[in-house]
Amino acid sequence: MAPTAPDHRRSRFRPGHGRACAAALALAGIAAAALQAAPIHAPPHAPAHGPLHGARQLVLVTTEGWDADHGMLRRYRRDADDAAWHEAGASRPVAIGRHGSAWGIGLHAPGDAARGPRKREGDGRSPAGAFALDTAFGYADAAATALPYAPMRRGHYCMDVPDSPLYNRIVDARDVGADAVAGSTEPMRLDLHRDGDPRYRLGIVIAHNPGNLPGAGSCIFVHLWRSPGEATAGCTAMDEAGMRELLAWLDPRARPRFVLLPAAEYRRLARDWALPQGAG
Repeated sequence: MAPTAPDHRRSRFRPGHGRACAAALALAGIAAAALQAAPIHAPPHAPAHGPLHGARQLVLVTTEGWDADHGMLRRYRRDADDAAWHEAGASRPVAIGRHGSAWGIGLHAPGDAARGPRKREGDGRSPAGAFALDTAFGYADAAATALPYAPMRRGHYCMDVPDSPLYNRIVDARDVGADAVAGSTEPMRLDLHRDGDPRYRLGIVIAHNPGNLPGAGSCIFVHLWRSPGEATAGCTAMDEAGMRELLAWLDPRARPRFVLLPAAEYRRLARDWALPQGAG
């Protein structure tokens, strides 16, 4: 993203060789062999005063428990870092991972994720925690949003292959070569690769696993659902009207954050994270 106010996030989309959106995330993470023994780490740019420090917009998803595959999405705004949150607009039902949620890697501290499952590649769980929101994307050349927007073409893929040096990055095969995207199961033009699939017609990248730790989970988005309530492989899905409303509302100058938590974890962390009261 490119907010006018200072921000510490890294955009997942970077132009490459003059072509639009040959995206890149942050530098590659540590080796996959260390994954099983490694604790969940917050990225080095995690704020010192809680994961929502400096944010004036919040996209909040709460679920009934770790294994729930659906939840409610609410939007909040505040005027300053120490001000109260105010709900903005109506809440929306969303679908999440078919196996529920698990702690991901984001802006939250390691101690916050001391209990509960951990996100792994291919586990069918959506990352729980607090995350920056990155670039919007879609099938059209432009969208009605203040977020940076990346139009997807046939050659765009999100790399979900853990041993790829491009893991957890959206890249264009025209720039990196066809061999580099071999094995990816995430073509970004689902409509062209999967019989008109509309799910990525509009979406937003959630900045999960910003260090690209191999096997810790990749390609996490907010996107459209194919049918109401259909669970995902690890993203958050919603109706098109809600997505368009969300895109129009988000302002990179407000440093928006995305939080997904089961209800019990929300209650446990509400004070430390300065979350809206009563939302969990």
